[in-house]
Amino acid sequence: MSLIANVVVGLVGLIHVYILVLEMFLWDKPAGLRAFGQTPASAAATKVLAANQGLYNGFLAAGLFWGLYLGPEGFGVKVFFLMCVFVAGLYGAATASRKILFVQVLPATIGLVLLFLSRSMG
Repeated sequence: MSLIANVVVGLVGLIHVYILVLEMFLWDKPAGLRAFGQTPASAAATKVLAANQGLYNGFLAAGLFWGLYLGPEGFGVKVFFLMCVFVAGLYGAATASRKILFVQVLPATIGLVLLFLSRSMG
């Protein structure tokens, strides 16, 4: 169970690396425009804000990878950063797009459940 939990934590981290790339480097490119439903004009006007958001997504990924690096001692770190993803996802779903519930909130929830199950079993 611990292995599965860590795989999910790693996947959530990779999702946030992907979001970082989209927001920091591809925001005004075709992939970024498609991913976020932007027009070239709106993307140009919000490019700096998106890059800032991307950096924060990178911090979430770094925290999750740090928790994985720490092994069993990283349980609290993984929980903290998954909770950050969960809360950020809820806020994003309420203010930007309901799609964020499936991209961020659901994977973070699965990761949290698996982490706590693996801890109670081992």
